[in-house]
Amino acid sequence: MQKLKSPGFGLLGEHLLHSFSPLIHSELGNYEYRLYEKKPDELEAFLLHGKFHGLNVTIPYKKEVIPFCKSLSDTARITGSVNTITRQPDGSLSGDNTDYFGFSFLVQKTGVNITKGKALVLGSGGSSLTVQAVLRDMGAGEVVVVSRSGPINYGNIDKHSDAVLIVNTTPLGMYPDNGSSPLPDLGIFKQCKGIIDLIYNPAKTELLLQAEERGIVTVNGLSMLVAQAKKAAELFTGSSISNDVIEAISKKISQKTINIVLVGMPGCGKTSIGTVLSGLTGREFADSDAFITKAASKTIPDIITEHGEKYFRRLETEMLAKLCKQSGLVIATGGGVVTQQVNRHIICQNSIVFFLDRDLNQLPISGRPLSQRDGIKALADVRLPLYSKWSDHTVRVGDINNTAVDIYKKILD
Repeated sequence: MQKLKSPGFGLLGEHLLHSFSPLIHSELGNYEYRLYEKKPDELEAFLLHGKFHGLNVTIPYKKEVIPFCKSLSDTARITGSVNTITRQPDGSLSGDNTDYFGFSFLVQKTGVNITKGKALVLGSGGSSLTVQAVLRDMGAGEVVVVSRSGPINYGNIDKHSDAVLIVNTTPLGMYPDNGSSPLPDLGIFKQCKGIIDLIYNPAKTELLLQAEERGIVTVNGLSMLVAQAKKAAELFTGSSISNDVIEAISKKISQKTINIVLVGMPGCGKTSIGTVLSGLTGREFADSDAFITKAASKTIPDIITEHGEKYFRRLETEMLAKLCKQSGLVIATGGGVVTQQVNRHIICQNSIVFFLDRDLNQLPISGRPLSQRDGIKALADVRLPLYSKWSDHTVRVGDINNTAVDIYKKILD
C-alpha cells in the first residue's frame, strides 16, 4: 500500500541519523514520516513556518518547543515537557506528552514494585520531568533527581544508596558514545531491584550491562519509544491502536537492528557461516580480522610476529568497538577476542552472541600463529569456558549452510 503523502509527520531533534522512529511509525500507520534534524538556531523558524501536520519531539527540544504551542494537554502542562505536537485546524500548534504513557508501560514491564520505595532519576531534562511525574503517580515513596550541578549530584549520590529503582534519562552511553555510564559503580546500591535506561541504541548500555552482572532487572527504552509512538500515531491519525502492537513492534525492531556476533575457536567457521548468514538475513557482513588487516595493511600473522600479541589485541578491541556499536550487522570475531575482558561489554552491548562449537580435531592451524605456538588444546582450555559464558546460544558446527540456517531460526524465535 502506498504511503499517504502529507506536508509531514516526523521527528524533531538535533541528532537523528540513527533514530528508530521512522521504522516504528512505518508499522503504526499509512503515513509518511520524516526526520527533521534542526540546530537550536533553526528551531523557531521551523516551528513557525515549517510544513508539517504532526511531530514527535526528542532531545534537546522537549521543553524548548513549549512557547510555540498555543495549547497544551493536561499531561504536557503537569510534566512541563512536550514530545508530541499536532497542528490544529486553525494552524496553531498543540503540545502533548505521550512519553507519560510510554514510561508507565516501561515501569510495569520491569515488574519492580516502587510503592513507597525510593526512585533515583538521573538527569533533569525534559524526559526527566515526565519520569518524575509517572513515578510519583505510581506511588513512589520518594523521587530523587540527580544532576551534574544540582544539590543532589554525582558527588553525593551515595546518600541515596537505598534506591530500589534507578532511571537514566541522560544521553550518557547513547550511540555513538557507547561504553560510557552515568554511574560507573553500582556497588553502593545494595537495595536496587531494577534499572531503566531510556536509551535504546545500544540495546544494552554500559549501565545496563553492569546491572545485569549484579542480577538487577534491566529494561532499555525501546518499549517506551514504541509505546509513546503508538499514542502519537493515534493523535496523528485520529484512530485507536491496540496496545498489543507495542511488544510486537518492539520485537520486530530488535530483530532488525540487533547485531549477530559469532565467537569461537580459530578455524571453527565464523567467516564462512557469517557470509551465509549475511545472505539469509540481508545484513552486511563484517569480519573483524579482515577489517584489522585492511586498516593495518598487514596480515594478522605479520602483525603478531612484528609487534606481538598484546599490540594485536589492542587493535582488535579498537576494531570491535567500531563494529559492535553499529546496528544490524553479522560480525565474525577473532578466536582470541574472549581473552580480553574489556571486549565482553563491547560485544554484548548491541548483539545476540552465538558460540560456534566445532570439534577440536577439525580445527586447522595453518596460518594461525597462536594455534601453532600454543596448540589447539591449550587454547581451548582457556577459551571454551569463556565462549560459553559470553554467549546467548551455543550452536554445534556441522555443515556450514545448515549451521547458518540453525542460527537464523534462533534469531526469528
